[in-house]
Formats: sequence, C-alpha cells, structure tokens
Amino acid sequence: MALTPHPLVVRARRLAADLLAPEAERVDQEGVPASHIEAVKRSGLLGVGAPADQGGAGAPPAVLRETAEILSGACCATWFVQTQHHTPVQTLTRSDLPVRDRLLGPLSRGELLSGVAYAHLRSYPRRRPVRVHRDGDGWRFDGTVPWYTGWGLNDVLLLAGVTDSGEVLFAFAEAREQPGLRASAPLRLAALGAARTVSLELDGLWLPREAVALHTPYERWAAGDRIKTLHTSPAVFGVAESALALLDDESAAPLRARLAGIRRTAYALADLPAPEERAGELLTVRAEAHELLRTATTAAVVTGGGRALALTSPAQRLAREGLFLLVQGQTAESREAHLRVLGALPASTAGQRR
Repeated sequence: MALTPHPLVVRARRLAADLLAPEAERVDQEGVPASHIEAVKRSGLLGVGAPADQGGAGAPPAVLRETAEILSGACCATWFVQTQHHTPVQTLTRSDLPVRDRLLGPLSRGELLSGVAYAHLRSYPRRRPVRVHRDGDGWRFDGTVPWYTGWGLNDVLLLAGVTDSGEVLFAFAEAREQPGLRASAPLRLAALGAARTVSLELDGLWLPREAVALHTPYERWAAGDRIKTLHTSPAVFGVAESALALLDDESAAPLRARLAGIRRTAYALADLPAPEERAGELLTVRAEAHELLRTATTAAVVTGGGRALALTSPAQRLAREGLFLLVQGQTAESREAHLRVLGALPASTAGQRR
C-alpha cells in the first residue's frame, strides 16, 4: 500500500508544478522575484523542520529532503534562496539565548525569511574574513562576507565571525544596508545568479548582545559543521531528476536506476546515529552523486542538440545548476574526495593537502 505523502510534500509539488517550474527559465535570466518568496512563505515550507510548538511542521529529515528535491528540481535559484533559512531555524532551536524567543516563532511560521553569512568560517584559521570584538553592551563586526545569497529578498540574516580568542559568534541583523553594513552589486555568476548573491562589507557593524544566537569555541562549531559538509545535498538528486525527465524512457532508465541507488545509500548514511564515523563512505557517495548529476545534465544537453544551448532551454540551465552544486558547501575534504573519484588525485593523497 502506498504511503500518503506528507502535506508539505503535496504543497511543494503543487508549488513546483504551478509556479516554479513554468517560470524557471525566466527567473534564471531575471532573478528570483519577491512573489516567489511570498509563495514559499505562504506554503509553510520554511517551517518544515521547525518546532511544532513554534508554528513549524516539526517534520522528519526525510520530508525536508523530499521537499528540497522537489523545489530544487523545479527552480534551483528559488530553492537556494529559501534553503538558507533552515540553518537559522536550527540554530535558534538549539539556542537558549534571548533572541530565540524573539525570532524562532516568526521564522518557523514563515513570517520572516532569513539568510546566512557564515561559510567564510570554514577558512579559519588560515584566514579570518570577519572579525568580532566586544563593544560596550554588544559586538562589533569588521571584514568581508564573500558570499551572501538572497539580498533584497531576506528579512534578516544570521551573521558569523571569529573573536580574537578563537570563538565563533553568530548574531542576527536586519538584511538591509545600515551603518557598518554595505552590500556589493549582485555578483555575476555562471549559475544561480538569479539568487541575488552579493558580498557584504562590514565596517563596524554593531549588534546588541540580545541579537546573539550562538557563542562557542571554533573547534566545537567546526566539528558539527564538518558533518553537514560530508552529506550529499538533496538538490543534487532534484536537479538530476529534472534532467532525466528531458530524456526518452530508454535513455533515462539506467541512469534513473543508478540515481535511486545512490540516493538510498546517501540518505541511509545520513540517518545513522553517528554518520561522521562513516565519513569516507559519505564523501565517496557525495562524489558519485555529483558524477551522476553531470552525466544526467550532459545527456539532457545531448538530447536537446543545438536547441539545448538556447537560454530558453531547461537543459542548459540544469547543466549550469549542476556546476554550481559541485562547489556549494565544498570543503578541502570534499573537493579531494571528488578529485579522487575523477581520477585527478591518487587515493594516497587523502588528507595530505588539508
């Protein structure tokens, strides 16, 4: 007997079919419109994993993964803007600081959309792009956030930096230009330029202590973040499925079977109590999933022929989105694992260049 889909899965499919997929090529060229974000807010999908007592759905990880596949396969740019939101929700869910009471409910209910500005922490201690110092009854942020997605669409942002004593500090700010915070022009990107990605210049941005959501030693934060970067993004499977839909059944069948197998393995590993103990397997599966995504999107372009290179063709868009997903959330560890799968690095180099 078939299981009844979770209500949020049903909503995601409806949103994808009625709005996101039909508009994907236009959005790719013109940018994610505010109306798309409003539709996502109304759908309840921003609260898919948020606590039920805060107005969220409290759904299990499998539902979050399935809705992410659906949204990314329909319009990867819109998915990428909204997927940033889930990290602030998770951060606040685990926090016991005052900002939790102020923001977790509105974020869980989709009344506010949050972006994130923390990927630069992964370059520490080699670099410290954002520095944080105590300043009176708050904190001062200085430096550069190289990548910030959703500018002009997000209501708030979760900003992170490193203190002189090697601690990470995450705090919420309004997602707008203000004293000490200035955004660049939108970055010109080969893929997902529609997601309104900018860099942020911080020159004495002051945030009160009540804005702080997390303050912990860098090593403790990095250990948890490493686990996240080992996993395969559901978007890899979502974009691959959309590419396979452009092929005839005979061509798609063997690739679809391989994709299903890799997905099962990736998600089974993700659901283990201590997935970090299988880090090598996680990285191998991640690399294999990306290789299959590359094969699927290339096959879609080949099937489309010359027409596939037109900007109105979904095949070229999906191929570019596949390139983007190759480097999204990339670390030295995941990059080397993928290069080994590609044959660009021998297995003996594992861990030597980290």
